[in-house]
Amino acid sequence: MTNRNWADSFKLHLRVGDQIGLAIMRGEFAPGSILPTEAQFCQTLGVSRTAVREAVRGLIAKGLVEARSKLGTRVRAPEDWNQMDPDVLKWRIQLADTSTYLEKMFQLRNAVEPAAAENAAMYAREVDHDRLSEAFGLMEAAGDDNAAWVEADLAFHKCIYIATRNEFFWPIGQLFEIGLREMFSIAALGQHRPRALEEHRDLRDAILRKDPAAAREAAQVMLGNARTDIDIIREPTGTKPKRSADRAGE
Repeated sequence: MTNRNWADSFKLHLRVGDQIGLAIMRGEFAPGSILPTEAQFCQTLGVSRTAVREAVRGLIAKGLVEARSKLGTRVRAPEDWNQMDPDVLKWRIQLADTSTYLEKMFQLRNAVEPAAAENAAMYAREVDHDRLSEAFGLMEAAGDDNAAWVEADLAFHKCIYIATRNEFFWPIGQLFEIGLREMFSIAALGQHRPRALEEHRDLRDAILRKDPAAAREAAQVMLGNARTDIDIIREPTGTKPKRSADRAGE
């Protein structure tokens, strides 16, 4: 098999995995139910057995399904899914209405982000300080470029989680790289950027001068204002803004 054929095959099974994974999350295959056979998927999706088999293996690794000898492949309960898996998170965001998505993300951020900032102030190394300052510099340089602002903002927050020097915080930072993109894209539509930049500077400075209490407080202030900003952006029409993927034409 040539490199190109291998790449095409790899992409195909990922697309099949997306289709089946989204169908499971939509409830088309309920927890406890048995998935269609490989032959049935081949017929309905128009793909090879190899593509289906590899896709299902991926779903097993993500905890969505489990293979049972002589019984077939059974859908697992949502609490058994690997919610930290990038694809699982991507599918969740894709299917969730914006209000539910934002509410759950704010709950998570309020629970962990002040603690991450506090720990970053205590344990960050010089390399972490440099990365955080670099990300903040990119936020300053973004100007009115929403896409550049969002990327820099995501990098800034990921740096904080890495700077905790606690490997159990790191997956949250990686999760936020996907999970917060939608939230930050909505927030970027507002007129609050100068104030948000000052809040990020306050948080960066608290971490750089190793002041845990100030870092926690700066994170809490930032989160409170971010919640207000998004509520204001969404309030006028009473409808949810177009999703970032739609705006980007993806």
